[in-house]
Amino acid sequence: MNLHTALLQGARLLEDGGIAAPRLTAEVLLSHALDCERVYLYAHPEQELKEVEWIHYGRYLHERLQGKPTQYITKRQEFYGREFRVTPDVLIPRPETEHVVEAALRVAQGARRIVDVGTGSGALAVTLQLETGAAVWATDISPAAAVVAAGNAERLAARVAVVVCDLTGALAGGSVDLVVSNPPYVPLTQREGLQREVRDWEPHVALFAGESGFELYDRIIADAGRVLRAGGWLVMELGFGSLEHVRGRLVGWGEASVEADLAGIPRVIAARWT
Repeated sequence: MNLHTALLQGARLLEDGGIAAPRLTAEVLLSHALDCERVYLYAHPEQELKEVEWIHYGRYLHERLQGKPTQYITKRQEFYGREFRVTPDVLIPRPETEHVVEAALRVAQGARRIVDVGTGSGALAVTLQLETGAAVWATDISPAAAVVAAGNAERLAARVAVVVCDLTGALAGGSVDLVVSNPPYVPLTQREGLQREVRDWEPHVALFAGESGFELYDRIIADAGRVLRAGGWLVMELGFGSLEHVRGRLVGWGEASVEADLAGIPRVIAARWT
């Protein structure tokens, strides 16, 4: 079977299985099986697949049809122009989270000590370290997630210290210029309404935050007041419908700003500790 036929058959299988973007997904999975760029598939449509490549491609198609996210199959996800390794131990970085980076770079220019709370893959911590040159700590309660984050930091040559702890429990008070976080914010009551790729594959510790979805926001805000120096900043991603609750918990802080994503949904809140 050549590459052209393999792409057609894979896309048809995925489409029949109700998978979104079947053609693109087939391209990504086939190029992963061949360990090549997607453009190679179109430059060499007549190339015959080796037996081992066909076996890998078939396995990847089967896994995707079972609901496994493409990023967990390829073990790759791009974030802020860099490629990160992802596994089912960490949340898949979303493009919306790049707004956290942009807000942090704007409000906390000159920050020398940064902590990423609940780092997961390390996407925020690694990106901010490489963009700012600051000293960065990344915390996560999951040892498995910490391993992934440390691996990404090493692979991308980012000077990030990864710490296994609950929120910022391992950090000294008044020691940080900037706290960033994309915390769990899905209420447990919404579990069954999630896409199966999210509900059945992504780590629940990185998704759910109690019955209301606000539990981690409350704890992070309280803890940030302990570790931030005066004038330091807290920047967090907002879940749908969380803005008013989070803003209410920031009463007594200094200036605060909210940014919307491209869909006009409030996505990031930044507040200054006074």
